[in-house]
Amino acid sequence: MTATPQQNPPSRLRRFAAPVLLLAIMWVVQLADSVLPGSFSGFGIRSWDPVGLAGILFAPLLHASWAHLIANSGPFLVLGLLVAAEGARRFWAVTGVVAVVGGLGTWMVNAPGTLTVGASGLVFGYFGYLVVRVFAPGRVSHRILYAVIALVVIGVYGATMLAGVFAAAAGVSWQGHLFGAVGGGVVALAGRRRALAGGGVRAP
Repeated sequence: MTATPQQNPPSRLRRFAAPVLLLAIMWVVQLADSVLPGSFSGFGIRSWDPVGLAGILFAPLLHASWAHLIANSGPFLVLGLLVAAEGARRFWAVTGVVAVVGGLGTWMVNAPGTLTVGASGLVFGYFGYLVVRVFAPGRVSHRILYAVIALVVIGVYGATMLAGVFAAAAGVSWQGHLFGAVGGGVVALAGRRRALAGGGVRAP
């Protein structure tokens, strides 16, 4: 039996639930960190400590303060929704690769013992993905749309992204920003190679 549009929620709206859910988890974690004794920040990425590698999973959900979380929330939601427009699977795939590549780069390049937390690595990863995605093959209409999105994203966030890598303030992990962006570019280029190998792409 074929389902009618009235029987199922529109998939084009459901896909946007993923970044909203992830952001909501960050806020719940920060609230819990504020009311419970101790600090969750210790579960972040501790460079050059093998145990600290587990922080790759937790660091994006943790923030040093409410101000830190609030500063990340806006760009995370905007860029995350743009990534999620291609589907929830794509969003989680980009998020996973960015977290791993960005986390490993941060763990290796930061000074031993440095503790890193925050979702800014994901923000830079989404930015890198949206910019590099322009080079993915596909319909002309899709590529034009991707180019327009990339230009808008660069116009709005480009200066901030460059400053976050080359002019990061003291206590801000430019390593997490840089390798997060690299992770986003890696996902976009990997998708391009798969599309070329498969002889084309399908609309999301």
